Amino acid sequence: MSLNMPSKNIATPAGSGALMNALALAGLLAATLALSACGAKEEPAKAAAAAAAAQEQDPLEVRVAPEMAANFAVKPVGMAQIAPLQEVSGRIEANERQVTRIGAAVTGRVTDVLVEVGDRVRSGQVLARVASPELTTAQLSYLRAHSAAMLAERGVERARQLIAADVIGSAELLRRESELAIARAEQRAAGDQLRLIGIPDSAIAQLRDKGTLQSHAAVLSTGAGVVIERKVSSGQVAQPGDPLFTVADLATVWVVGAIPEQMASGVRAGQAVEITVPALGERNLSGQIVHVGDTVSPETRTVTIRTQVDNPERDLKPQMLATMRIQGESRQQLAVPAEAVVRENDRDHVFVKKGENHYRLTAVELGAASSGMRPVLKGVAEGTAIVTTGAFHLNNERKRAELE
Repeated sequence: MSLNMPSKNIATPAGSGALMNALALAGLLAATLALSACGAKEEPAKAAAAAAAAQEQDPLEVRVAPEMAANFAVKPVGMAQIAPLQEVSGRIEANERQVTRIGAAVTGRVTDVLVEVGDRVRSGQVLARVASPELTTAQLSYLRAHSAAMLAERGVERARQLIAADVIGSAELLRRESELAIARAEQRAAGDQLRLIGIPDSAIAQLRDKGTLQSHAAVLSTGAGVVIERKVSSGQVAQPGDPLFTVADLATVWVVGAIPEQMASGVRAGQAVEITVPALGERNLSGQIVHVGDTVSPETRTVTIRTQVDNPERDLKPQMLATMRIQGESRQQLAVPAEAVVRENDRDHVFVKKGENHYRLTAVELGAASSGMRPVLKGVAEGTAIVTTGAFHLNNERKRAELE
């Protein structure tokens, strides 16, 4: 009995400690669950608050005080009569109808180049000289044809004398007259060949009368104008057909541009064009479209247009940059006033009314201005209320609020 009593005294405290630990664990678990439940209930409220804060901090929206609202006019987007003005980048080019490309008529070595790019030349002026064996051959052919014609002429004269003396018949005279006609034709052909080579008539006359041969063939200008290109140097071997010089009459020039294929349907030949050349101090020129291309460039998806402009002072130079402004036909289009447009980050925007004294900056795609209106391509629909007066100041207010 004495041994069992101590064991009972020890067991009683151990059971009480276990019970206390269990109760503490249960209390901790209950507190954790309670905190989790509270957190779960607070999540929707926090999300709603964050969304409201984000909405309030939208940098594209702006709210103004009621006393400031009188500074801004709001009207719905509607249709307007628009005559679209298309701006096309272009360049000055020589009038191809007045451009002459000149080459040598014979194969030979260039011995002299007598003009440079920018020189003004007249029709028939010598541009270069070429030494060629073909020239000698052509001159000898002319001499032979001339000798044959002279011999045929004397034969016809002799035949006429003999037929007058009743020595030969008329058939012999006809044969000799036929030979004379052929000989004269061959002489003319040989002379024309020399002129094509560049031998002047005076030199041909000396060849015919004195037998003087020319050692060089001349490359002659076939038109008056300015030398805009030279592709020959002394010592170079030239072949027939090689373009050695380009001469252009710049009394009229072309202004050539390319318009997007979507705009090509609104452009036609005869349409008036205003042209601005930056190199001439933004001087405005007037012209008409003389050509609209029939094909679309597959690389740029554009159509070529061309305008012809008078150039009496020769101040329009080929390859100068130009801007072409083409006034299209008037038609009904969805449009917004130009003063309602705000330029931001290289894009066009308008302020759309979202509520009382509440506006939002909205990106739009607009066409070129015409009579104070900008046609709407994309971004707002008909009837949308937008700020039409004071948009610039409203945008400043938005930026100020964003900084604050």
